Order: sequence, then C-alpha cells, then structure tokens
Amino acid sequence: MHRLEAALRIFRPPRHCRRRSALSRPCEEKMTQALARAERPQTTIRSIALVTSYGLSLPNFRGPLISALVARGIHVYALAPDFDEKTRAAVIRLGAEAIDISMERTGMRPARDFIDAVRLWKQLRQLKPDATFSYFIKPVIYGSLAARFAGIPRRFAMVAGLGYVFTPDGTRETLKRRVLKVVASVLYKVAFSACRRVFFQNEDDVAQFVDAGLIDPDKVVRLNGTGVDLTALAVSPPIESPPTFLLMARLLREKGIYEYAAAARIVRSRHPEARFLLLGDVDPNPGGLSRDEVSDWVRDGIIEWLGHVDDVRPWIAQSSVYVLPSYREGKPRSTQEAMAVGRAVITTDAPGCRDTVIEGVNGFLVPVRDAQALAQAMLRFIEQPDLIARMGHQSRVLAEERFDVVKINAVILGELGLSPEVPMESATTGAIAPIPAQG
Repeated sequence: MHRLEAALRIFRPPRHCRRRSALSRPCEEKMTQALARAERPQTTIRSIALVTSYGLSLPNFRGPLISALVARGIHVYALAPDFDEKTRAAVIRLGAEAIDISMERTGMRPARDFIDAVRLWKQLRQLKPDATFSYFIKPVIYGSLAARFAGIPRRFAMVAGLGYVFTPDGTRETLKRRVLKVVASVLYKVAFSACRRVFFQNEDDVAQFVDAGLIDPDKVVRLNGTGVDLTALAVSPPIESPPTFLLMARLLREKGIYEYAAAARIVRSRHPEARFLLLGDVDPNPGGLSRDEVSDWVRDGIIEWLGHVDDVRPWIAQSSVYVLPSYREGKPRSTQEAMAVGRAVITTDAPGCRDTVIEGVNGFLVPVRDAQALAQAMLRFIEQPDLIARMGHQSRVLAEERFDVVKINAVILGELGLSPEVPMESATTGAIAPIPAQG
C-alpha cells in the first residue's frame, strides 16, 4: 500500500494548479484505479515500439523506461530518424533494437509528412509490436495513426510540452503560425482518438487540450515529467564564489535565452565577478538562435557558452543557481536534474516551469519575458549568499518527492498493463549513461 500512496503523490497537482483549474481529471479515484492496475501483473505486452523524432532522447530521456521494459522480458523496438553510431550503440546497450525511420523533426511539409507516415505504417506492420509509445509532436500524430492502421492493438502517447506552435514567444503571431496551430490541433485530436492513454506532464497542458475538445479526459494521465535518476545525480555543494548561474537548453527563443543574456548583462554591470554558463547547441526549430548571436554575447564577456556536452553533471557541480526563463514547458528535465544535485532554481511562472519551484523555498518565480525581474532574482542570491545552499537543499528534497524516475515509470508501466515490480529472474544492472544538456 505504501507504494500506491507514494505513486499517488506523483499525480497530485500542486495546490496552485488545483485552485486555478476546475478540471476534475486527474482525480484521486481515477488515480487509485490506475495504480491498482499497476499492482496486477499482466503479460499481454511482449513487444513495444517507442517512436520518436529525436534519437538522442531514447537513451537520455527514456533510458530508465527502456531498461524497465527490457527487465520484464519485453522486446523494445526504438524507432528514430537520426541515429548516429554513438546513439545507436547507447540504445543497444539498454537492450533495445534500434530501427531507422524517415521523419523530419521540425517544420511541416504535408507531402513529405504523409509519405513518412505511410513508410512508418509499413514498418510497424512488419514489426507487429503489441504496443506503441510515441512522444514529440510528429511521432504522437503520425506514429499513433500509423500504428492504428497497422493494427497495433495498444497505442500510447506522451505530450511532453506543447512546442513552438502553441507557445507565445512575444512576437506578433503570423498567419502561418495561426494556420499551423489549427492544423496541429486537428491532427492532435485525430491522433488522440487512436490512443488508449495519453500522458501529460502538467495540468495547464491538460486543461488547454481538454477545454479545446481535443482529447477525452478519461484518456489523460498526468505525470510529474520524465523524472530523473536520483542515484545518478548525487548531491554536491553549490559554488558560492564567484556566484555562478547556469542555463541548460536548446538555443531557442522560447527557452528564454535572450532574457538570460539580458539579465546577465544587468547583473554583471553591478557584480562583474558573476559567471553565466550556457549549455546547449543551436537548433533548427523556427525559434532557433544563430551561432553569431550567441558568439556576440561571448565576445562581450556576458556569458560562457559551452555548446553541447555529453554529461551535464560536472557543469551543474560548478554552479550556484540554476536558471530556466522558458516561456512554457512540459516539465523541464534540466531543472529536475539541477534540483537533484541540490541547486536553487530561478524559473518563470509559466506552465510546467512553475511546478518545479515553491516560491521562496527552493527558488524564485519570475514573469515570462521579463529580463529585469530575472536579474533582480539573480541579485538576491548574490546579495544573500546563504540562500544558495539553503534553497539548494530544498530542491533536492522536492526532487525526491516529485521527480523520482522510478516512481514515474511505475505509473507508466501500470497504464501499459505491466507490473511495476521487476521479476527477480529478469532483473539486470545497467550502466549509468552520461546526461546531456537539454531544456
């Protein structure tokens, strides 16, 4: 029973979300039913296809889930369009079978997307998995529909944030973007109708999709993000001098990169000793920054840009405070990682982001797109350095309560109809993979 009660805490939305939304799902009665299913061992799934548009996310975001599935004797097909040798090897080490597919990660080209969906349908028809689990916008849409037409009986999807189309970036919304939003909404609705369960990572995204009539509330399962491996992310004492701020994210406008640089400029004008680290590479999405823009900040001495790194842990260890000024998230994995290591957090009062901070306890919330407010929050840590360690400790406590990947994956496994308990004869010990920078 203690396992059931612990898992229920994952589902329970923060108090502010319960006040703000009249949405009844997830409610404790349905959560109890979901976890009760998790307590009943079932062996109907013998193989599953994980479908993504970003191969690196398989070992880095879904690694513990893949390991959990393999440990239960399930054959895991890992489908992605962009495997390189290193990523493919990492997936194979997890015990999964890496399979190449054709799919563009960004943009919308209807003819190309249709052809790719047909190719995916043919591949799934040949593989004949018992279930599919798709995540990111194109795999959720085209993967779910391809699976339905291929006759895959159990189809699951995860919405880990709403992405560029649904995230206001402070600029005037163009006609093209409005059209994309309408098209994406229609496609989401059709795709969700093909799914048995759809996992969401925050209550705001659930409310937006349910209120718009895009999904049946009974199909919704809310998770506290992807979760992190608390054993792989050991607590380390924060750096207090010089005060060092860290942001780990793809270089997109909607991640708040411009605000981070602007706030750094303000803070350094008063405290030139302060450091501002930026981890992450340029991205082909429409909101992507150019290398030249970031290089200008580096040349001006505003930020230190490390680009893509294979393991973020040494860089978190060098930081005082973690910063994510994002405009909207599902539930930011990078923030969860920093919290697990014991870092105070500054983030925005935006969907997904606000769920990682209890104001004044483990960090501060600032308005979206407000560089001045962001700078003031940074200055509080510089001028009150005792907050760094105190709030960092509370971050670790919160990470243990909310973001343990073992607890979160137990809920996913339960919805798949699998026992959260690993059979002793199937239990294996896997190596801890490096943790790359992602926002």
